[in-house]
Amino acid sequence: MKNRLSRRLWMLLVALLVVVSGLALLQSSSETVSLKILAINDLHGNLLPSSFRVPDPNDRTKTVAVQAGGIEALSTVVKNARASNPNTIFVGAGDLIGASPLVSALLRDEPTIEALSKMGMALSAVGNHEFDKGVKELLRIQNGGCDSVEPDKACKFGSYQGAQFSYIAANVFYKNGHRPLFKPYYLAFAGSVPVAFVGAVLKDTPTIVVPSGVAGIEFTDEAEEINKVARRLQAAGVQTIIAVIHQGGTSRDFFDVTDCSTLSGPIVDIVKKLDKSVDVVISGHSHRGYRCRVDGRLVTQSDAYGHLLTEINLTIDKKTKDVVAVTSNSIVVDPSKVAKDPAMTEIVQRAKALTDPVANQPIAKLAGEQITTDTSPAGESFLGDVIADAQLWASQPADKGGAQIAFMNPGGIRAPLPPNPSPSKSVSYGDTFTVQPFGNSLVVMTLTGAQIKLLLEQQWLNQSRPRILQVSQGFSYTWDGSKQPGDKVVAGSMMLNGQPIQADKNYRVVVNSFLADGGDNFLVLKEGKDRLGGEVDLDALQAYLKAMEAAGKPVGPGPRDRIKVVNP
Repeated sequence: MKNRLSRRLWMLLVALLVVVSGLALLQSSSETVSLKILAINDLHGNLLPSSFRVPDPNDRTKTVAVQAGGIEALSTVVKNARASNPNTIFVGAGDLIGASPLVSALLRDEPTIEALSKMGMALSAVGNHEFDKGVKELLRIQNGGCDSVEPDKACKFGSYQGAQFSYIAANVFYKNGHRPLFKPYYLAFAGSVPVAFVGAVLKDTPTIVVPSGVAGIEFTDEAEEINKVARRLQAAGVQTIIAVIHQGGTSRDFFDVTDCSTLSGPIVDIVKKLDKSVDVVISGHSHRGYRCRVDGRLVTQSDAYGHLLTEINLTIDKKTKDVVAVTSNSIVVDPSKVAKDPAMTEIVQRAKALTDPVANQPIAKLAGEQITTDTSPAGESFLGDVIADAQLWASQPADKGGAQIAFMNPGGIRAPLPPNPSPSKSVSYGDTFTVQPFGNSLVVMTLTGAQIKLLLEQQWLNQSRPRILQVSQGFSYTWDGSKQPGDKVVAGSMMLNGQPIQADKNYRVVVNSFLADGGDNFLVLKEGKDRLGGEVDLDALQAYLKAMEAAGKPVGPGPRDRIKVVNP
């Protein structure tokens, strides 16, 4: 019965498209119609501008930091871009919310959803961070209401009506009955020509979110599901098909890359598997800016945090209803060059009035203006060292677990500390929240030396890209870039306080609850024994910064000498 109903719906869609197409031929003698697509991704609730590196206009081999993004400027840029073509659609490629700064996160990202809705966003692929608080909360974000998993944060911004745009996902299903969580596609029109946007999120989402948040949900292959929907759409008369997918690639450069020889990563393999009916791919997830041709198709991504707006211009043949030309452009969202949208200013001011009293609470002073997330060739970052040290410090007392080593996932570090350099060297609650917004708790467990070795090897095993864990003071090791995954860690290089790690000896290890559940494919951590839960990771960081300042040892960047690499 379900199959008969599905066929009937597709037949009705065919009939509708035939009628609409007939009207289009009567209404205009023009042979083509243009469609402008405006795309962002990975906004992560960044209502305010943030630091963004762009090429130095005086020396293109260098970069300079500017302030970019913020909804007040983004809305104006969208309006200006829309003005040149009545056939314009504003879309997202996922992670619009989640891992957000306090000004949005403390209000359950409702200000961000309201802002995007008022900007006229039509659709977005669902991203992995949309699942941060689980499926129930994600459905509330889409549909509205106050029945939240965090009732102390929901509807504090006002009566929440839900997103006025549609989340789409062709590859996300309830395991029970294989029902889709969201609609697989969004149908729009360029004049009278149908244009379909098919959504997908990376199939590895369960490995990078808290497992309990996606219990009962199945994530299937991105390309296979997009192709299934694309073929059905073609059969119904839709020939212009855009894939909007929350998965991306990396490149040697990061700003508006057009040299496609430098693009690599999962998105390249996905695009090569897509049906030829898919004309353009709008991607996200990897926080890169690129406009590349892969397998003959335009593939784009708009960096992150609203720094870039990608403009894609399609020329569509009215007779064939298919794309005949594609051009693109990247627009830097520069608050210094555009007027603020008053409607967005009202949202920002309202959100700040509710959150500033918390955000502005002073925490401590640093040894310098900023601790960055810049990594060494081995993958060790200045801030990663600090956070790992804070977690070890919080868990070392016997009654807190007696931790000896801390490991921190790099994806859980969302910004430098503070996010914007501070001449006063001061750090606020809001600054630390922006760095660690997830609210994970610390978990101390017992691992053998052999399990620690396997944990480090899992930085490369079953990963789309290496995820180098940040490690605490006293622990060190070397990895070999010439070796295959599973054999990267140099034998005998793992040391703890000057002593070799022994394979059959037990060690007390602290990680956050995301990692403890096997997040980021660090599955060996699920085997840890004698577990003891601890405080929230954010609280541990704040307490550590305060304690170090009080001891006359304010925290600053270290030498990054805990992880070494040979044959990089």
